[in-house]
Amino acid sequence: MPPVASPVRIQATDAADQPDRTPQLEDLYRNFERQLLVPLWTEIGDLMPPQPTSKALPHLWRWQDLLPAARQAGQLVPVGRGGERRAIALANPGLGGRPFATPTLWAAIQYLNPQEDAPVHRHTQNAFRFVVEGEGVWTVVNGDPVAMRRGDFLPQAGWNWHGHHNRSDTAMAWIDGLDIPFQHYTEATFFEFGPDEVESREAPERSRSERLWAHPGLRPLTHLKPAPATPLLAYRWEYTDHALSEQLALEAEGEPVTVEPGHAAVRYTNPTTGDDIMPTLRTEFHRLAPHTETAARKEVGSSVFQVFDGSAEVTVGDTTWTVERGDLFVVPSWQPLRLASEEGLDLFRFSDSPVFERLHLDRNHQEGTHA
Repeated sequence: MPPVASPVRIQATDAADQPDRTPQLEDLYRNFERQLLVPLWTEIGDLMPPQPTSKALPHLWRWQDLLPAARQAGQLVPVGRGGERRAIALANPGLGGRPFATPTLWAAIQYLNPQEDAPVHRHTQNAFRFVVEGEGVWTVVNGDPVAMRRGDFLPQAGWNWHGHHNRSDTAMAWIDGLDIPFQHYTEATFFEFGPDEVESREAPERSRSERLWAHPGLRPLTHLKPAPATPLLAYRWEYTDHALSEQLALEAEGEPVTVEPGHAAVRYTNPTTGDDIMPTLRTEFHRLAPHTETAARKEVGSSVFQVFDGSAEVTVGDTTWTVERGDLFVVPSWQPLRLASEEGLDLFRFSDSPVFERLHLDRNHQEGTHA
């Protein structure tokens, strides 16, 4: 059997911090290649840079482009076994065409036609759905039908059976967020098919999970143990909206309750622990009052944002866009983000922050501070 060619390639250079290029050095490097060895002195600049240098790039996807593309897919691509979901992933231009928004985060627009079902399956990836417009679809998680409406945030932890059904006469699109790239890279993924049809065709106003868990500050005595992910399957827009409005109202009364002037923010949390909704994903909602500009802030880890309402000028690193309702954009690791809005802005965010915090690799810096 012929020897397999080594994938290792080591290039001797004339750089000041490298050994002198000699025939003996070239022989050493060829020997390293044959033995699948790589010397640190040729790689340290890439492996240990002074600060994070993400391959992901700042990028913006326009909702006015995404929605027609999803609608066309709805006409051409069936939902069923094989593809499973009519989901169209955002591919960051810095990641070589992979269907990843960032090295750890997946974001996709999913589209379901009228009276259409998406079959049941489960996977180890943690997931959620966020609805920027429309209603009429129920996601059914372990037999519990959960209504999806504009502004609702619907988490669904890994390894839970789930399918969707559209009971309405209009199509509906929403955003999926998952930790697919992270689990793919760590080789931790499992997937399993379930029934072709969802377990329930019911369409209740409130799911069983909401009836048990959606009571602020209260928890059932039958469920006192902490859970690794939230058992609440829907965080309704009316509560998010009210919480943000009250923060800005309290700020106007002189109370120091906002993260910075004119900038209200809330985090979706696991009611059994008060921590993030899932071990690998953090989700938040931000509201900027009119005529507000945020300080530039950067942090280890990446984020995906979707504009829920309003408009703003967004600057990520050296890139600036004007964004409006539905638009999605990526903030790579250690790239500064600044927002400026004249008319006001509502903004949904999800990130990989819990991963870095659990590994004690988290770090952030805000313009004008020494932290």
